[in-house]
Amino acid sequence: MQILRRRGWEIPERLVTPEAAVLGRRAVLAGAAALTAGPAAAAVLPAAVPPASISMDPPRDMAFRAGRALTPYKVATTYNNYYEFSLYKDLWREAQKMTIAPWSIRIDGMVANPRTIGFEDLLRQVKLEQRVYRHRCVEAWAMTVPWTGFPMAELVKLAAPLSGAKYVVFTTVEQPAAMPGLDSPLFPWPYVEGVTMAEAMNELAFVSVGLYGKPLPKQSGAPIRITLPWKYGFKSGKAFVKVSFTDRQPKTFWAQISPSEYGFWANVNPAVPHPRWSQATERLIGTDQRVPTQIFNGYGPFVASLYAGMKGVMLYR
Repeated sequence: MQILRRRGWEIPERLVTPEAAVLGRRAVLAGAAALTAGPAAAAVLPAAVPPASISMDPPRDMAFRAGRALTPYKVATTYNNYYEFSLYKDLWREAQKMTIAPWSIRIDGMVANPRTIGFEDLLRQVKLEQRVYRHRCVEAWAMTVPWTGFPMAELVKLAAPLSGAKYVVFTTVEQPAAMPGLDSPLFPWPYVEGVTMAEAMNELAFVSVGLYGKPLPKQSGAPIRITLPWKYGFKSGKAFVKVSFTDRQPKTFWAQISPSEYGFWANVNPAVPHPRWSQATERLIGTDQRVPTQIFNGYGPFVASLYAGMKGVMLYR
């Protein structure tokens, strides 16, 4: 007899939005700039191509269920933040200019053996799985996505950091010919994000290489990105090319721009408003339904212990 271990973030099936209600209603793609993705959102979206021997549609781990209906694929892949390409949500067209093969990742910093590993080689050393996670943006919208990837803990173990390492730092690729946003003097490129070693080793921390059983589209972070479901979305850096280990808290991208709005921790907390809007509720992309925001995006029972004894607004922001 199969026994499913339920997690604390799950809600009763009777409260889940019916899939038909999600798929049968036209998406309202209104972003912070009040622009829409337009009719081209229904286009076929190119994606990264993994090694032929590796499936992007492995078995789904039913222990990781979000308690919500999935956001439609075309909605999730045409409503994106990726400032290297554009400030607007319908950037998927611009993102197709990006080169994603060949791809390599530099592992450096406080490790015994700094080295560079190819994307295909990395995939052959890990076991892929699918997990359905809620994704919550600091802009107060949310979606639910089935990610294909592997636990971040596996990447840490492959890197073999030294005992003094306290943080894992991810650096996103820079491709000036394809990314017009890199010309903006307002942003401290490259995009850098990081987590503590304890956060990286938590069972929820995930490295994603696909979604909806397909390779990651370029606009979604192809070919490899991080996924941290209990944090605001800007913590989940896309298309990373370097993983560094350090004993100092990194200067992350948005924290450099506006530390009062986008601090290092970025844990979801409905009780701590953004300086310019409330975080008490979130808008579900694909239905436009507004629902209450949950502490740690509903994953509190499994990550709250990471922050025991920490107090103050900056823990969450």
